[in-house]
Amino acid sequence: MDFPSLEATAKKCMTCGNDLAPGALACPQCHALVHSEQLAILSARAQASEAAEDFASARETWQKSLSLLPYESTQAEWVRTHLYRLQLAQQVAPVPEDRHKWAKKLGPLAPIAIVLAKAKWLFALLKFKFLFSFAAFFAFYFTLWGWRFGAGIAVLILIHEMGHYIDIRRRGLPAEMPVFLPGFGAYVKWKALGVSARTRAAVSLAGPLAGGLASLACLVLWWKTGQTIWAGLGRFGAMLNLLNLLPLWVLDGAGATAALDKAERWALLGVSVLLAAIMGEWTFLLVAGAIGYRLTTKDFPAVASRGTLIYFASVLVLLGGVLRFLPGSGFEMK
Repeated sequence: MDFPSLEATAKKCMTCGNDLAPGALACPQCHALVHSEQLAILSARAQASEAAEDFASARETWQKSLSLLPYESTQAEWVRTHLYRLQLAQQVAPVPEDRHKWAKKLGPLAPIAIVLAKAKWLFALLKFKFLFSFAAFFAFYFTLWGWRFGAGIAVLILIHEMGHYIDIRRRGLPAEMPVFLPGFGAYVKWKALGVSARTRAAVSLAGPLAGGLASLACLVLWWKTGQTIWAGLGRFGAMLNLLNLLPLWVLDGAGATAALDKAERWALLGVSVLLAAIMGEWTFLLVAGAIGYRLTTKDFPAVASRGTLIYFASVLVLLGGVLRFLPGSGFEMK
């Protein structure tokens, strides 16, 4: 992942909206770090290297972070001290042994065994907490609606959560595989410290986007096969993701709305009311009402985010379109 040069520093502080001088590393008004998001990524990468006892890579990554920190800052002082400790650790670290001696006993199958041993991503998918919670999640819905519909619901929610997970990981940020809570939903645990409101909004919307696309796939399968189970799954998935966009509590809509200023929230409220009228879905009025409430909380960001507004509105349109063409909408399907 490439990071911007100091000359490409943002013109305004993402925290308070104050103008920044070219090459600034911290906001002179609120003292927020200009490169906080990149620093969070570098920190996660360095800590992963340390956990793997790759001290050379860890030192190199921490060294990169120093160029993004004000020299006199507490963070920079901590990094310099930590670099010294890593240097000492690297000097006393034992010479690594050949960890794949066992594979030589397998003869011609040794290369395959080594590749599988290095495929950490494969084993990450098999983490006990993820598998156990998903199995319990599936069993819960299987008991309520049978294996076909129960499996469909479990997979739709899995796709939603993987939308969050993939978006976080592609940004270089640490995240755990989804954990499922039967009867309540699921969540992805990740570290958002130092991440901007725009990035948190994008991560929040990635789940409903993935869930909306999965519901769209169900709509297409219903058109192709005529099997009502696909229509039921499509409507369930679209409605679940739409309710998740309510900007309240810990729902995805709350995280996304936090990046919108007052004018953008008014615009999103208008989009929701318009979709309620066009699509014949009263649920959009719930979204509009919740956005209206967020207009009274006065937790507006200092910097507007038109990209977040377009992203949010696009996901609403996607979900409205899916609901519009499925049985049970406000319009009769002929």
